[in-house]
Formats: sequence, C-alpha cells, structure tokens
Amino acid sequence: MIKGLKFAGIPTRDQARAVAFWTDKLGFRVMTDQPLGNQRWIELAIGKSDTHIVLFTPPGQEERIGSFFNGSFACDDVEATWKQLTAKGVEFSSPPKKESWGTSAIFKDPDGNSFVLSSS
Repeated sequence: MIKGLKFAGIPTRDQARAVAFWTDKLGFRVMTDQPLGNQRWIELAIGKSDTHIVLFTPPGQEERIGSFFNGSFACDDVEATWKQLTAKGVEFSSPPKKESWGTSAIFKDPDGNSFVLSSS
C-alpha cells in the first residue's frame, strides 16, 4: 500500500541557482546530486520530513517553469518564518494572511514558481 509521498518535483531553468536558493535561503539539504541526461537529479531534504523536493525539469515540461506549485510547505509560525525568509531576500507576493483554516503566505523561487507557506 502507498505509505507516503517520496518527493515532489520543482521545475527550474538553472539548477545551480535553484540549489543555492533552496539551501542558502530556505535551509533545505542536498541529499542527491548526480547527472541525469542533460541535467542533474537534485533531491533536497526538508527538515526532518520524509518528503523531499527534486529540482529537475522533465524533457518537454519546460512550460511548467514559473507556475504555481499545487501543494503547501508547512511551518509552525508563518509570520515568524515570513520575517526570517524576507530578511534573507525571499520574495513574497504579500504578507501573511490569516484565514479561518490557518495562516498562509505565498513566496517565489528565482524561476518564478509560486509556493504556499502555511500553518494551522
């Protein structure tokens, strides 16, 4: 039976720039970095989570670069994380927003991909 999500892919034009963003600004860790075709397979760990992200664009999927990531990165305190990441130069679409279901903010990576940061 399925027991979890191993990784989610994030398309990128520039893998070196993407690695720098996700590791230096967001604190993710490189778990795998190896050649794969004309690119590299770069798998990053997120804190203590079993789910990783992969910085790889499958051939023919280049149009996905700069899109909205249909998922959410979880944190304990969106406002505190927003302040920390903003201080590191991470671009947010707007300040954190409180909703009935929790608080969220949307940030962008250097390729223009948008991601939700949320807490309950």
